[in-house]
Amino acid sequence: MVAPLLRYFENRHIPDGPARDVSRGFQDLAHELDRTLPAGPETTVALRKLLEGKDAAVRSALDLG
Repeated sequence: MVAPLLRYFENRHIPDGPARDVSRGFQDLAHELDRTLPAGPETTVALRKLLEGKDAAVRSALDLG
């Protein structure tokens, strides 16, 4: 399955550095979940919550410089 939510895990717009590095880990996990879990509401919830965590982690990493 290729979940539409995966587009929100792209990180090309994030400058090189800690924030992009953090984002990349979330992107990798999102793609792994998409490859291994069945399509359905629980997978969508998992990806949405992962996206919420990614957004917070990237904002935090922006403070690193």
